[in-house]
Amino acid sequence: MAKVIAKRTGTKVTTGKVRLSYAHLFEAHAIEGNEAKYSVSVIIPKTDIETLKAIKAAVDEAKEMGKAKLGNKIPANLKTPLRDGDAERPDDEAYENCYFLNASSKNKPGVVDAYVQPILDATEVYSGCYGRLTLNFYAYAASGNRGVAAGLGNVQKLEDGEPLGGFSRAENDFDAVEEVTDDFLG
Repeated sequence: MAKVIAKRTGTKVTTGKVRLSYAHLFEAHAIEGNEAKYSVSVIIPKTDIETLKAIKAAVDEAKEMGKAKLGNKIPANLKTPLRDGDAERPDDEAYENCYFLNASSKNKPGVVDAYVQPILDATEVYSGCYGRLTLNFYAYAASGNRGVAAGLGNVQKLEDGEPLGGFSRAENDFDAVEEVTDDFLG
């Protein structure tokens, strides 16, 4: 497989290799009574300078493009999506030495494998696997909150990873059985 490199076009970023957590990509999920959306927490290693640089540049562009929503100036306390896992989730080793952001969308993302073939089985893409995503950053002003958010585009699964949250996959729990008999008493 070719090396996965981040790229940016305006406020749209295609990440490098990241880890997925709280993945709700096949069915919309509502949090605390809010509208149901497709969503994922994107865990980005601090060593992935290219992805982080692309995200920061896209966030800056979203701030500029969204000045009208933000009161024609960029507030000093503006909320931005990129957060430090070491500071905000110190007890979760999945976030160690990583940044993270949450991305969501009302629209169902396209989900493909490393060969760009559609993934139809929701169990194939889970919290803990690795992939890359397209994200679109935009300014918002709602209910007194102002900031930049990450919209979820599409997802490409690159490889399996240790499942997060105690979930395990059936193929990891069992070994193949050579012979199965119908005789329960025998």
